[in-house]
Amino acid sequence: MSNKNNEDLQRQASDNTLGLNPVIGLRGKDILASARMILAQAYKQPLHSAKHLAHLGIELKNVILGSSDLESEVGDKRFADPAWSQNPLYKRYLQSYLAWRKELHSWVEHSNLSETDISRGHFVINLLTEAMAPSNSMANPAALKRFFETGGKSLLDGLGHLAKDLVNNGGMPSQVNMDAFEVGKNLALSEGSVVFRNNLLELIQYKPTTEQVHERPLLVVPPQINKFYVFDLSQEKSLARFCLRNGIQTFIVSWRNPTKAQREWGLSTYIEALKEAIDVILAITGSKDVNMLGACSGGITTAALLGHYQAIGEKKVNALTLLVSVLDTKLDTQVALFVNEQTLEAAKRRSYQAGVLEGSDMAKVFAWMRPNDLIWNYWVNNYLLGNEPPVFDILYWNNDTTRLPAAFHGDLIELFKTNPLTRADALEVCGTPIDLKKVTADIFSLAGTNDHITPWEACYRSARLFGGKIEFVLSNSGHIQSILNPPGNPKARFSTSEGELPDCPKSWQEDATKHTDSWWLHWQKWLADRSGKLKKAPATLGNKSYTPGEASPGTYVHER
Repeated sequence: MSNKNNEDLQRQASDNTLGLNPVIGLRGKDILASARMILAQAYKQPLHSAKHLAHLGIELKNVILGSSDLESEVGDKRFADPAWSQNPLYKRYLQSYLAWRKELHSWVEHSNLSETDISRGHFVINLLTEAMAPSNSMANPAALKRFFETGGKSLLDGLGHLAKDLVNNGGMPSQVNMDAFEVGKNLALSEGSVVFRNNLLELIQYKPTTEQVHERPLLVVPPQINKFYVFDLSQEKSLARFCLRNGIQTFIVSWRNPTKAQREWGLSTYIEALKEAIDVILAITGSKDVNMLGACSGGITTAALLGHYQAIGEKKVNALTLLVSVLDTKLDTQVALFVNEQTLEAAKRRSYQAGVLEGSDMAKVFAWMRPNDLIWNYWVNNYLLGNEPPVFDILYWNNDTTRLPAAFHGDLIELFKTNPLTRADALEVCGTPIDLKKVTADIFSLAGTNDHITPWEACYRSARLFGGKIEFVLSNSGHIQSILNPPGNPKARFSTSEGELPDCPKSWQEDATKHTDSWWLHWQKWLADRSGKLKKAPATLGNKSYTPGEASPGTYVHER
């Protein structure tokens, strides 16, 4: 596989990785119902259908005569091979496909269906047409070239990969070579120890790498659906190492991977576990409070924790960093297309029956939301070209999913359904109502312009829910690449703005100041200003009450 093709696969996949606010899911019967609705509409509007069929016929005639000007979209890597534009047969094959796809979408768009059903129709047609793309067939010119170059070996290798995925990966093309990585061997290598463990989490304290450290420590809270080591993937991409280099006493939560025996763990259970961890950190460091960082669903948990602390009058959190976190769950995305009261209750019922929601099931939902990036790319690479899946640490982490306990999944569904964090006292955790407007801690909120999972406008609205001073930062990346954005990347950009946040996200964006390089540098200054004075770095981890145990990355991270 060429380096460029490998890089493209990695970029597209990491822009669409899971890393997520857990979502409701897609039911096969909802997709089929929308497909039946489209077919029924064809019978209900025969004249409309005939008009579009005639228009398709004219376009196909132009394709055959070579007078069609249809072209694939700029940047569509599937048809980058010169054969698609220069070979007359391939060009007509592609243009026929583009004409068919365009007419189907046009037929739906101008039908008598409701606005919601039109959106669902586009989604279903997109699933169908992307599956039928010429690039996914053995006629793919790159696949044919590879077949003749290898004397047919690429086809045999591809069939072997397909058989392996049918057995081991639920029939989905593998995104990554899972044998290339091992946590603790070539991932999550920063030096540290587990200094505290309860049923839900292990608390890892990292060994300082500077002679002096800031007095106030940082606690990093990852999403419950993912393993924590996204913050310590490799030496160059490790946010943990970056913090340590800048004199931050760094602690990270490693969540336990629940089974159906832990089905009753809910949002309040996770918050109580975090409260225990914070008390341990304060005892170890001697600080009166901590700074926190929450990512994705970890951001929801930390925000609710701050609301709870405010309600009981405790000030144990000084400032909070939220990474790609949506608290205002009114999402105008494909995620919400098939959501209604019935699907929400069905999703909750399914997880309660199973005891857990499998992370692998959620990964499939997101794959079908963006099939070209997360399915058909790998279909071509693994099966048609006969290549091994890429070796890429982000994709390994993304595929190393965890489960969600049924109660917590139910809590997240209720958040999605009723959007309580936007209203005072609408959500209750640990026996206290939450009002984020009363939370006056400083907030640093990061979002990504290309994030399809937690759209930046929703992150912006979420940041404005707090009552303290808010620093909103917009990175030019996708979901995970917004987080893993170490300094030195020449393509990295981010935007900031001084003063109050206006109501409209677009207004903020228009007036924002653009910067080169990584937002990490901007955040490091913001965090240092809120981390207290410098003091001599501790010589040992933990203390007499909380002695260092297993070396990082601990034991919970290995639970499957």
